[in-house]
Amino acid sequence: MLRDMTLGQYYQTDSVIHRMDPRVKLIGTIVYIVSLFLYKNVTAYVLAFVFLLAVIKISRVPFRFMVKGLKAVVFLLLITSVFNLFLTRGEPLFVLWKFTITREGLLNAVYIVIRLSFLIIGSSLMTLTTTPNQLTDGLERLMKPLKVFKVPVHEVAMMMSIALRFIPILMEETDKIMKAQMARGANFESGKLMEKVKAMVPLLVPLMISAFRRANDLAMAMEARCYRGGEGRTKMKPLKYHSIDYGAFGVFCVYLVSVIVLGKVFPVNFL
Repeated sequence: MLRDMTLGQYYQTDSVIHRMDPRVKLIGTIVYIVSLFLYKNVTAYVLAFVFLLAVIKISRVPFRFMVKGLKAVVFLLLITSVFNLFLTRGEPLFVLWKFTITREGLLNAVYIVIRLSFLIIGSSLMTLTTTPNQLTDGLERLMKPLKVFKVPVHEVAMMMSIALRFIPILMEETDKIMKAQMARGANFESGKLMEKVKAMVPLLVPLMISAFRRANDLAMAMEARCYRGGEGRTKMKPLKYHSIDYGAFGVFCVYLVSVIVLGKVFPVNFL
């Protein structure tokens, strides 16, 4: 399951999405996430699904590769949907032991699963089509106005980029440690809750040591190259908008307006 984590990875291929300015992809991702929370109806979600499928097709990233990233968050989706299903008050549908499932709770559970699934796939698509260096440059340029308020924009962008880049590395390291511990007789799946918690100690300790070692190696490498932040630094490949980027902005605007109009004028609910 850990190998299925797609957030933070980069999929090397040649596509229109890969050639776009990282600022466009960052803004597009934000627009898409906002659109998921505008309305709670079938019309808006169908439009969001069609738009996501079209972008995935254009990006040339295999759809199976995108969907398998959801395996790593199945437990989160399950817990969130269960809480919404049983703890939301409203019109009762049926009673399960001491818990009452309501119409509103069922709708919220369905909506939250759809939203989180689309959100994770859309965010993963951004990182899969954008290199860490491009992502850092894009974040820095977008947050440039914050320099007026003395915000260390370059450092913040660098930290966010490094954090995203280290997600798949730490997942891979966790997978290796788990296999090594299982080869020595460790059991991470069976037993009671407290036994499972205790079994995680041989996994977490070496993982933390490995994470600190990697962080120390990265800090030493940056210091050896005389890294001193973003002041006075130039870019080997300065970001510049092209016609394809302006076209993408137009597509995002059309999509957002379509979601607002169709979601409000033609609302279709599940129940």
